[in-house]
Amino acid sequence: MRCQIWDLYADLKAYKIEEAFQTPQFREEIRSRFDELCRTRTNYETLNGHLKRLARNKEELLGVLDDPDLPLHNLSESDIREYVSRRKTSGSTRSEDGRRCRDTFTSLKKTCRKLGISFWHYLHDRLARVNAIPPLAEVVRAAAAGGK
Repeated sequence: MRCQIWDLYADLKAYKIEEAFQTPQFREEIRSRFDELCRTRTNYETLNGHLKRLARNKEELLGVLDDPDLPLHNLSESDIREYVSRRKTSGSTRSEDGRRCRDTFTSLKKTCRKLGISFWHYLHDRLARVNAIPPLAEVVRAAAAGGK
């Protein structure tokens, strides 16, 4: 089952990247394989539940077939993955101040990463009051203006 899912993902990726794969026949083959995968019933109730969830989210998951410019994965889900992983391993924080501190630093780190700025250099720049790196709000605005 895992191999089938990863093979399907590889084909979606190929469809997204290579115009040669962006044919109606390949698109229908992927949709058909997805439907077949989601109809599969296993001896594992948890896996069956995941397959049902995949089927319910078909349009979103296969959106790249209608618009190859769409990302293959949910970017907002990627943004919170670090929060969830950290919470699971550390047992969360002990206070509201601790939660705010964790959330703030995680947000800063992710923003720096998306902008191509080293989080540690940014942190050092601010703590040492060097201010060689412009405020992140300015960098975000410049990136947005350059992207239009």
